[in-house]
Amino acid sequence: MKISELFNQKTVMSYEIFPPKRSDPIYSVYDTIDRLKDLNPDYISVTYGAGGSMNNQDMIKIAADLKNSLSIESVAHLPCLNISRDDVRNIIRMLHAAEIDNILVLRGDRNKEIRPKRDFKHASDLAAFIRKTGDFNLIGACYPEGHIESRSRAEDIDNLKIKIDSGVSQLITQAFFDNRHFYKFREQALIAGIDVPIQAGIMPVVNSQNIKRLLSLSGVELPKKFKLMIDKYANNAEAMREAGIAYAIDQIVDLIAQGVVGIHLYTMNKPYIAYCINKAIKSLLAA
Repeated sequence: MKISELFNQKTVMSYEIFPPKRSDPIYSVYDTIDRLKDLNPDYISVTYGAGGSMNNQDMIKIAADLKNSLSIESVAHLPCLNISRDDVRNIIRMLHAAEIDNILVLRGDRNKEIRPKRDFKHASDLAAFIRKTGDFNLIGACYPEGHIESRSRAEDIDNLKIKIDSGVSQLITQAFFDNRHFYKFREQALIAGIDVPIQAGIMPVVNSQNIKRLLSLSGVELPKKFKLMIDKYANNAEAMREAGIAYAIDQIVDLIAQGVVGIHLYTMNKPYIAYCINKAIKSLLAA
């Protein structure tokens, strides 16, 4: 099923998971999946691997098991900066054989230890290539505060329009912690003629390392109340976890009230967090 069809029916709730590190057995992620399936997700997306590792075999296996063994729609992440056209053709063949219909097309993070290949400079290049070679639902990433490498919000919206014109039919945002950025971005996208579904990506911050890594990759703004939360609970693991969950729930409640079409939860493979959030908002999703 192409999950872009879901947005006409309901407020979509989905989750992101990642394959285990190469040093860990693949079955370790299935404990997370077993917990998430009880939440009746609309879909689960599977990254290329923890820390962005090139781990497409595990990604494809997990996505295929979700779809074919558990009857949960799955999305395969595909970052293109370090892969060739032939790599993409092979991955597409494997995804097609596994009956996976949905791909999240990404440029991917730059890695100083890996020289980028020249076949795909942008996610829009990958989207255009896949659109010509396979019948997939293509999902793109978007940035409510602007991409960290963009010179302006306007330039970022222009680049996003190119991504849509290249075949992307729905969007998932990068994590953000001030909903005002999302609302402004949504309005700007609509003015630019971008009318595809935009899911809000929410990352519950349950330890200070999460936020340090996110800041280094994306440069998102931290609101005052968020900083106060981090300062107060950073040295108390249990309190930090509960505060981070509460902050995410507060964000989601506001987003649903403001008509968001869907929530995509970055679970960090922590099903307890997903369970707590789902329990708090379940009735809102059904309203």
